[in-house]
Amino acid sequence: MSPLHDLKINLNGQYIFFLNQNVISEYSGSLRKVIKQSKKKKNKKNKSPEIITIELDDFPGGPDGFELVSRFCYNNGDISIIDVSNVSTLYCCSVYLGMTEKFCLSNLFLQTDKFLQEVFYGSWNDIVMCLKNCEQVFVQADSYGLVDKLIFAALTKISRNSETFSSSSLSSFASSLSPEMAKNTPESDSRYISQSVSCGRSNEWWFDDMSNLSPQIILKLVMIIGAYKTNIKSSILTRFLLHYLKTKLQTKSRSTIELMRNKLEYSDLANTAVEGVISAGRNAFSCRKLFWVLRVLSSFSLSRESRTGLETLIGEMLEQATLDDLLISAGESREGGFYNVDLVIRLLKVFVKNMEEEEEESREKNMKDIGKLIDKYLREISPDQNLKVSKFLGVAESLPDSARECFDGVYRAIDIYLQSHPNLTSQDRAKICRCLNYKKLTMGTCKQLARNPKIPPEIAIEALKSRCENQQHTTSDVKVVNKSFSCRYSEEKKKPVLLHLEISDKLADRLKTRGAYNWRVMDSFREGL
Repeated sequence: MSPLHDLKINLNGQYIFFLNQNVISEYSGSLRKVIKQSKKKKNKKNKSPEIITIELDDFPGGPDGFELVSRFCYNNGDISIIDVSNVSTLYCCSVYLGMTEKFCLSNLFLQTDKFLQEVFYGSWNDIVMCLKNCEQVFVQADSYGLVDKLIFAALTKISRNSETFSSSSLSSFASSLSPEMAKNTPESDSRYISQSVSCGRSNEWWFDDMSNLSPQIILKLVMIIGAYKTNIKSSILTRFLLHYLKTKLQTKSRSTIELMRNKLEYSDLANTAVEGVISAGRNAFSCRKLFWVLRVLSSFSLSRESRTGLETLIGEMLEQATLDDLLISAGESREGGFYNVDLVIRLLKVFVKNMEEEEEESREKNMKDIGKLIDKYLREISPDQNLKVSKFLGVAESLPDSARECFDGVYRAIDIYLQSHPNLTSQDRAKICRCLNYKKLTMGTCKQLARNPKIPPEIAIEALKSRCENQQHTTSDVKVVNKSFSCRYSEEKKKPVLLHLEISDKLADRLKTRGAYNWRVMDSFREGL
């Protein structure tokens, strides 16, 4: 009589199981063969019987899977241990160990296969549960064709309960799996009708359930849909992928390791979603929705091509954007500022280029709208301590002068920036003012600029002179110069109206002292404004 534990199983090089050779050999053809070969070798060496050691690598389900198999064997093939939470694992174990009816009339493979046949035509929840169980044994489940069959069953359920795609389009896919599944498509099998889920829900009823699955399963779903041309509406698939990725982001704090481990799969899904968004275009997605898509997908390592395509689509309809849309966080790396300013600069370049092809009337209106929006954006980002002068200018100078009727908004943003960055050098303070068109400043703003002690004197003088020169070309009033500044008299009312200040050449010379500015004279000048 054999010892109770004459078989040692070394599982994946980490776990040890002691079993009885006869019990295991009764069900597993693979182990029976190995045991038989080991005994022959020992007999040739005239060694006495001892414990046989077998190493199993990459076993489906690991120690938990092998324990289920052991329980099945020691319970004389009892089927009670099989349910939707472990049937996928047990099926893969049975294939791996060769547990077919050749060795036992009601072996594990036959029982799990029968159970899965009922699942294929059973409830939606059972299908999803089996797919969830496939995650633990995905490599084997995929190579054995189980994942494909379960996905087919899921797609069939979806087709019976929504207008996502025609069930007849599943025939080619079903025939590639097995002749039986091809015969039992929804249109020929009444079991789908009696056990289908409610049809009263929208086409998105399955989104939440499928969002609980791993990216490998979802990527397989996408590949199957594309390979067999199931005519699924691309907008539905795109919306599902966006929903799936958004759901994963919401649970990121609990699954950061999982996201990193499956970074490649998530990236593929995100790029597929972008392809769908670009294909649908502006007819299916508003500008705000596209910004939402960009926020979600940017966390999943988009390819450069996908990112460029999505940004181009947004840039071409940027006139519909709001301030909230543009305020996108820079993410974890905020050395260049809290907000993603580079993104806005890229979007503006696309917008300006696209406007060149628009009709003049439409182009002028859209340019004016985006000019007002960008002025608000500049005021919003100006207090950021990490925002560099070059980034500020990059945004401000992305639009042509024609986009702004007045540059007062740009000056207010500059003023906020200078107050928030008190340690700027004089060169940087002068540099940031280069984005101003002094001739498009109102007189009140021009005076504020000249009074502002944070504005370099040369900028203040240049602004006032430019403003005065511009005024000479836009009014016919009589100019009367009095010492250092001038007043204009209205010819109609014959009384003085101070329209602007004009710096005389004499005053300009007094403000300079050998190439540098006389700060005492400049301060007294500012006090007189």
